[in-house]
Amino acid sequence: MALVLLLSAAGERTNRVRKSVNSQDTSAETKPDLPLEIAHVLLIDVVGYSKLLADEEIEFLEELNQIVRSTACFRSAEASGKLNRVPMGDGMALLFFRNLEEPVRCALEISRALQEHPHIQMRMGVHSGPVNRITDVNDKTNFAGSGINVAQRVLDCGEAGHILLSGHVAEDLAQYRHWQPFLHDLGECEVKHGLRLHLFNLYKDDLGNPQVPEKLKRKRWKQVSTVRPISASRWPQFGLTTALIVSIGALAISFFIFFHRAPPRTRAPAPGTTAANALTAIPEKSLAVLPFENRSEEKANAYFAEGIQEEILMRLSKIADLKVISRTSTQHYKSAPENLPEIARQLGVAHILQGSVQKSGDAVRVNVQLIKAANDSHLWADTFDRKLTDIFTVESDVAKAIADQLQAHLSGQEEQVIAAKPTDNTEAYDAYLRGLAYRLKTLNTPANSLGAQKYLREAVRLDPKFALSWALLSYVEADGYLTLTLQPTVALCEEARQAAETALTLQPNLGEAVVAKGYYHYACLKDYDTAVRYFEQAHQLLPNSSQIPESLAYVARRRGQWDRSEAYFNEAERLDPRNVNLLTQHALSYVDLRRFPEALRKLDQVLNITPDDLDILMEKAAIAQAEGDLPRAAALLAPLHPNADNPQALETQVYQAILERRPAQMIPRLKEILAKPDPALGYTNGELRFWLGWAQEVAGDRAAAQESWRQARSELEPFLKEQPENYSLIGDLALTNMGLGDKAAAFKLIERAMVVVPIEKDAKDGPQPIEILARVAARMGEPDRAIAALQKLLSTPYESALAENVPLTPAVLRLDPMFDPLRNDPRFQKLVASPVPKETAPTDARREEKK
Repeated sequence: MALVLLLSAAGERTNRVRKSVNSQDTSAETKPDLPLEIAHVLLIDVVGYSKLLADEEIEFLEELNQIVRSTACFRSAEASGKLNRVPMGDGMALLFFRNLEEPVRCALEISRALQEHPHIQMRMGVHSGPVNRITDVNDKTNFAGSGINVAQRVLDCGEAGHILLSGHVAEDLAQYRHWQPFLHDLGECEVKHGLRLHLFNLYKDDLGNPQVPEKLKRKRWKQVSTVRPISASRWPQFGLTTALIVSIGALAISFFIFFHRAPPRTRAPAPGTTAANALTAIPEKSLAVLPFENRSEEKANAYFAEGIQEEILMRLSKIADLKVISRTSTQHYKSAPENLPEIARQLGVAHILQGSVQKSGDAVRVNVQLIKAANDSHLWADTFDRKLTDIFTVESDVAKAIADQLQAHLSGQEEQVIAAKPTDNTEAYDAYLRGLAYRLKTLNTPANSLGAQKYLREAVRLDPKFALSWALLSYVEADGYLTLTLQPTVALCEEARQAAETALTLQPNLGEAVVAKGYYHYACLKDYDTAVRYFEQAHQLLPNSSQIPESLAYVARRRGQWDRSEAYFNEAERLDPRNVNLLTQHALSYVDLRRFPEALRKLDQVLNITPDDLDILMEKAAIAQAEGDLPRAAALLAPLHPNADNPQALETQVYQAILERRPAQMIPRLKEILAKPDPALGYTNGELRFWLGWAQEVAGDRAAAQESWRQARSELEPFLKEQPENYSLIGDLALTNMGLGDKAAAFKLIERAMVVVPIEKDAKDGPQPIEILARVAARMGEPDRAIAALQKLLSTPYESALAENVPLTPAVLRLDPMFDPLRNDPRFQKLVASPVPKETAPTDARREEKK
């Protein structure tokens, strides 16, 4: 039976947490009902600890404490007050209380950190189970419970470098695809007292130990699919016999709950295989809706087919008893593909809905069929011939029929939601579907945002009571404000607010309206607490929406909570596994953290779905630039020809030429574009003119550069009146004034940008003005300020202000001509000689990547 002494977590806590800890230390009575908590336990053990001298033991433990405390997972959990540390003599136990992934991620981070401490050999074990808080005769809080007990048994089976997981933990992790390749089944083995325990070995890349533990090789293996209940065994005790006796009853209950588990449907695989096939089970009440075929004679009616598919999917997604995959994961499939079983496997669903739409005048025909993917058999099919005014009845009837076929339980409120008629005005609905089609396009470009805004405004003009259209209009405008795909004016923010509030007033329980209000607070006001409250409220109304965890991921990222953000991204990907925008955003978080290998793997996932995606290839080229590999970047960029409406991609090509010190080739292309500037690009035309001036200067034509920068300044300054908080615009003006030699104006603009986007409010974009400061100070004879700014930036995760937004690295500093004035400074030489940090604590903003 496990009973261990609680160490009070060090570091700064909130008053609420301090009060909780103090109350634990002063209460001498154990609660008679011994309330259970579920702890996700990571046990850490120093291998060979008993052979160390006394002084060495102390040194090792101090060093181990520093390593563990430096991990991002530890800091995040500790800051939230959801972590307890327990001393274990030759190691420690970390008890996490938020989610199961925390101890596993922490184990991997510790394993990564130990690569720089090869003299420390450690093994780790992870289990999730019940624990009790009890107090001893010294009025100190201790923990008892099978959660710690079983974790110790898991740990005992490992050797140096191993990260072993109980079968319970592995089964839960395997529900997330990103964990599946790293879970390796060791089978079921006997542990102390002849008990059996199902174990998995966790390792990835160079983290963990891929070898089967010698202890297990000598044991008698039994390949069965269940884990026999594990009885409580003895644990080193600390004179707390009385407290243990009191806890026996509660622990017996916890053993019954956690270890009398129903057998999995599949047999355990052979040792060394991954857990994906053994542990994942596709829910029977799950489906994906493939793109509906447009059978109208007028191909321009494709938007209508897309809209009907989306509306049916939206109704289905509001049924909590169903798992429904978002459209963004299915839109790249054909309407009637041949390999339905494989598609269902990729999406993690048991059923596929296919359909077609034919529209002629005010007559509509909708064909739908529900298919069981395992054997490609038809469960249900129907054809609906309706007038356009009755299209909502079709959407509702289809959703009800599918729910009946899958035997999904519908609450009274869900029945009302899927039967709801959003508008009586067919023209307004047609405009809404056209706006929705623009919103559903893969790329979030200015053209798509303007198209969506135009038609949604028309829809609410035609029917001012069309709540769903008001909600989508608000979301499009708030997103356009944040990503700069719409001109980020004060008026745009106000329109987004009014649209969200109108939607909520018309339909207070409309999930999309609640999301829109939350997104307005996130994107326009940076009021993250309020945004989170709205998103959490929306989750109850939209149980299958990947948009909720995705939005929470964005909020956590802006707050600098990178681990929490990643957990939300993972949850969103579980609901929407082939959403290229979602996968791209996840990759960009890795870029901000300078975790480039992981970013590249995630970007390759996107390319597997949308091969030759220009923006993704541009991002990979920008990563190559950040790593100092200009030949690899050049090879990626060579076949790409971005248009003027994709200025970020164009700037990446210009930056490549500047880093190579051969920008002459890009100057004619920039001049060609700027000869006929696109008014829809707004201030971005002036930004491109800044890049033209920089290219001209590096090419040696200083007079031309000065003229380009004077014109850029005259084009950029007018936008500041309507966009006073556009820190990207302010940064462009600061750099332009730097080029013109106006030092005072440049630094004044930088100070303004720092006020608009402080790091404390926005961890993703807040460091951008500091990068502008470093660049301006380097060029304007202020090396001390430049070096100080660079030192801070290189240890900070963030999204850069230039080109593809990859943060500064030592490799880029070695190549970027803007930092040439610092080349002879020993402090700068030290900075550029340092390696790229393996992981920095992370920022968010400029197009779709700017979320």
